[in-house]
Amino acid sequence: AAAAACRGSTASGGTGPWGNAVIPKENTRSCDAICGATSFNRCDADVSLIGHPGRAKDYTNKVGAFYNYGCASPGNQNVTFDEVKAPEDGVLRGDVAYYRFCCCRKE
Repeated sequence: AAAAACRGSTASGGTGPWGNAVIPKENTRSCDAICGATSFNRCDADVSLIGHPGRAKDYTNKVGAFYNYGCASPGNQNVTFDEVKAPEDGVLRGDVAYYRFCCCRKE
């Protein structure tokens, strides 16, 4: 889901001669900093996603939600949005808000 969100959040859909990367977003750092510390040094987007559990019952059901933050700011620093730092049992309990990811590419 995060890779699809990254693909749809970039004007070009992701460019370059390499595959692009989706990296978990640390809640206190910007995606510019996170991408810049890897070989995929260019940030295209900072996406925040949530999928709703269960199955859709009709074609008007909301099955998920997303945000696209900018690359330069840490944005919402709530630790529960950080997949690495968030409590492991949050997903099983169903009390997860959003998880955030950096959409990075090589430049």
